[in-house]
Amino acid sequence: MKQIVLDTETTGLEPKQGHRIIEIGCVELINRRETKRNFHQYLNPEREIDDGAYNVHGLSNEFLSDKPRFADIAQDFIDFIKDSELIIHNAPFDVGFINSELKLMGKKWGQVEDYCKVFDTLLLAREKHPGQKNNLDALCKRYDVDNSNRDLHGALLDAEILLDVYLGMTGGQTDLSLEQIEIKKSNENENGHETNKKITKEIIIEPTKTELSKHQLLLESIQEKSGGKCIWIENEID
Repeated sequence: MKQIVLDTETTGLEPKQGHRIIEIGCVELINRRETKRNFHQYLNPEREIDDGAYNVHGLSNEFLSDKPRFADIAQDFIDFIKDSELIIHNAPFDVGFINSELKLMGKKWGQVEDYCKVFDTLLLAREKHPGQKNNLDALCKRYDVDNSNRDLHGALLDAEILLDVYLGMTGGQTDLSLEQIEIKKSNENENGHETNKKITKEIIIEPTKTELSKHQLLLESIQEKSGGKCIWIENEID
């Protein structure tokens, strides 16, 4: 199964306000294994970048001035993601921007959903960890993913980090405790994602011969002091 982990950086928050994509980063997975095939492109948005957005990703209009426009790389991008499943954190944001870019190029380009499926890891994180922070940094900490290089957001860097988070959320092994063993049987559903069934087993710890001997001596002592009325010995006899 082909999956593409994707992230974008933009000039602002709302494509409806004319904001554009300035960076796309994609990492390819085949059967849940990274292929080392990436798609990475900076883009000239042909508009000013909001200060708030610049503070997040650090990409300036000056840096992007000589980069291609989205229309220049659209076909290569579509060819890379076609017939795959896109893995995106907060998918409506990125898909909304990509669809806005495609719309600017004309109806014949359609929408992202015409080329591939979309899976939102934020929805999965909220399902698995309700009431907790589920941004990418929080998930990195929860799943022990190294994000020490993430001083600023970057589309390719964030896609690579999300890949590890996604694999952590959809696979792995549960913790063992003295009271129970949780066994995860990983089965793939029709969309290719692993679902986990937990089977709980009680652990019975057998006493050693030394422990049995000490236990017997204790019972005999209680039997003597109680005048032969040790209920535990009576129960054992019964």
